[in-house]
Amino acid sequence: MASNETERVQFDNRKSMWIGIGVIISIVTVVALIGVYALRPEPEILQGQVEASEYRVSNKIPGRIDTFFVAEGDHVAIGDTLAFVNSPEVEAKLMQAQAARSAASAQSTKANTGARSQQIAAAYEMWQKAEAGVEIAKKSADRVKELYNKGVITAQKNDEAQAQYKAAVATANAAKQQYEMALEGARQEDRSAAEALVAQATGAVTEVQGYMRDRYITAPAAGEVAEIYPKHGELIGTGSPVLSIVDMEDPWFTFNVREDLLGELRVGAVVDVCIPALGDSTYKARVTYMRPMASYATWRATKTAGQYDVKSFALKLTPMQPIEGLCEGMTAIIKR
Repeated sequence: MASNETERVQFDNRKSMWIGIGVIISIVTVVALIGVYALRPEPEILQGQVEASEYRVSNKIPGRIDTFFVAEGDHVAIGDTLAFVNSPEVEAKLMQAQAARSAASAQSTKANTGARSQQIAAAYEMWQKAEAGVEIAKKSADRVKELYNKGVITAQKNDEAQAQYKAAVATANAAKQQYEMALEGARQEDRSAAEALVAQATGAVTEVQGYMRDRYITAPAAGEVAEIYPKHGELIGTGSPVLSIVDMEDPWFTFNVREDLLGELRVGAVVDVCIPALGDSTYKARVTYMRPMASYATWRATKTAGQYDVKSFALKLTPMQPIEGLCEGMTAIIKR
């Protein structure tokens, strides 16, 4: 009877031991499975962002921002008026240029028209007066010469009379030249110089008129007004940026990828890109650009034994179809 009790106790002990071993094996198995799933490597995710062509619109003339015709977020077309710059200095320069052109035009008209009729008449009268003086001087010289030949007067008197006659002839010739100059008007060189002054003044007016048009700042490209920099009434200088326009008709994705993760990412390759902000949909994009980044962007291995420095590459991917709702700065993901 005691023997049977001993065997039963031993059997119960062996049974409990095997049950414990089974429980331990089950726990180890579960832990191992959990470890396998928990430590399983996650799929590689390459993260980038959406970029687009951005235009900084600047002004050509200094002045104060008088009016904005758009607000941030507005869509504009090429040539739309964005803002107006008030510049009294440009208006004053236009008045000066117009006055200079008027003066040059008057000089040119004077050169082309010639002397006035009164000036021509006066020159003619002076010539006729000089001709009358020649006639009188000739008669006087002839009489004096006749008296000199008769020995009535001295040679000096005769020489003086002849000199007066020659002087009268010279005066008449000069008066005739003045009359002919009055008839002919200004010299061709003077006319050309006057016309050149008119052209110069007209060019100055055209230049200032161009500045006047530049008071209205227009859109160089279609897109969305991303940011407006100055406030209403602020003074801006030449070339100061006024606002920026983003053209979302020409978007692309940029990624910075270590070379050991490039894999099939080569120029011309087509991959699926996910935009978390637009949902779970994926979009086809083509790799159009690949270039190594600068040395400061190099990723260095944490272990030295059997490792090497890994360069990073800048990738540009262009979507193969329009993506509705896409905005600059959104996150883009390549799942592999």
